[in-house]
Amino acid sequence: MGVERIMSVRKAVPEPLQRLGRRGYVALGGATAGARVLPDFIMIGGQRCGTTSLFRALMEHPQVVRPTFHKGINYFDVNYDRGFDWYRGHFPLRASARLRTRQHGHPVVFEASGYYMFHPFAMERLAREMPDVKLVAMLRDPVERAYSAWKHESARGFEREDFDTALALEDERLLGEYDRMRRDPTYESFTHRHHAYRRRGDYADQLERILQLFPREQLHIMYSERFFEQPGQEFAALGAFLGLGSVSPQRFDRYNARPAVQDMSASARARLADHFRQANERLAELLHETPPWSLTREPAA
Repeated sequence: MGVERIMSVRKAVPEPLQRLGRRGYVALGGATAGARVLPDFIMIGGQRCGTTSLFRALMEHPQVVRPTFHKGINYFDVNYDRGFDWYRGHFPLRASARLRTRQHGHPVVFEASGYYMFHPFAMERLAREMPDVKLVAMLRDPVERAYSAWKHESARGFEREDFDTALALEDERLLGEYDRMRRDPTYESFTHRHHAYRRRGDYADQLERILQLFPREQLHIMYSERFFEQPGQEFAALGAFLGLGSVSPQRFDRYNARPAVQDMSASARARLADHFRQANERLAELLHETPPWSLTREPAA
């Protein structure tokens, strides 16, 4: 059964039944945690950088095994208080995963969360629980990413301000949120998760923190601009990093793109470009390559 067919079948089930089924499966999964697989790699973000499109492409590979219900379990960011057995309960039984991929090789298990990379404590928790896991991060022009995130949050009803106002309010909105998250691990900061348009694009800060916790060879960096321009080549490089057999999807589709109701204002673009100029230089130094958006610009998607 193809990915699109699987997704259609899941959507056809009424949401209350879906929730009941998920709770029952996770409860059973927690009771059988020791017999379940854990991720070999995790897509850690970033938000609005093409991770859903990459997730769908990975699901086409016959060796890849995803969580049973969710693209992202959000354990290491907003569900950490539920415990590691709860997390394991989201994955298939080891025997089932091996049976599923037996004709193509060993199962390669993963999950994805666009918030892991930006959350201030998720990567520390991940390093503590699974120090050997591989990490995949996808980056996008931070100027365009910020505007795309605003469109996304606005469409979901999480943002009521226009983009210029939201940028102006960002620091005020986030004031004190980090300290509250540190004091209370159960606290989920709505504004940190949904209103950090500029700060989520400070990739160098986030990657430096990750590289203090994980060896560089466990981290694979992708750029959404290159992935959408040459998806076969980028997917093959990712497959080599993950140890996947050389199987590529027949096509690469783009998911969750939000059409612009209006263009980003010139003032907002200039403000963001000025902010990210030094950040992009730091990123280039950290990764020893110039990010593609510093070489060319694309319209917001």
